[in-house]
Amino acid sequence: MEDNEIIDLFWERSERAISETDIKYKSLCLHIADNILKDHSDSEECLNDTYLAAWNSMPSHKPKYFPAFICRIMRNLALKKYEYNNAKKRNPEVLVSLDELADCISSDENVEDICDAKELGEIISRFLRTQKQRDRIVFIRRYWYYDSVQEISEKYLLSESSVKQILFRMREKLRKFLEKESL
Repeated sequence: MEDNEIIDLFWERSERAISETDIKYKSLCLHIADNILKDHSDSEECLNDTYLAAWNSMPSHKPKYFPAFICRIMRNLALKKYEYNNAKKRNPEVLVSLDELADCISSDENVEDICDAKELGEIISRFLRTQKQRDRIVFIRRYWYYDSVQEISEKYLLSESSVKQILFRMREKLRKFLEKESL
């Protein structure tokens, strides 16, 4: 089923919207959550919460790009669940990813104090559109999906050192881009 048809089902308040979303996007959503939470039962819980959040937001909001909409909800819920579950414990893979990106921001303030997440997202999207496709994909797999360097290297047939080098160069380019944008 096409995404616009799924969105129409949400707008019609048809419960079939949930089942069609599940068929099409369950594995992608669980991949995101599993990379963050490292606990499949928590990921399943976030998946159900994602469908509920999509259901509740649809009458007032019609997403332009449904996969990004549903994945953003899943990612945010998984990060909240991670924060709740790990007040003292930390998932090193997520922390390393976040720490790597934090180095791109040339300020003592945190990202929320500099600008809202939507504005930062738009700036990063603009930056990514200027990059080579391979580099853009590696960057997104690492910092959106939280894939490990090893997973990225295996999936895209690159050496781990190549992936690390791409990520390093992309972070440097992003830092310079953000400086030009006055962040």
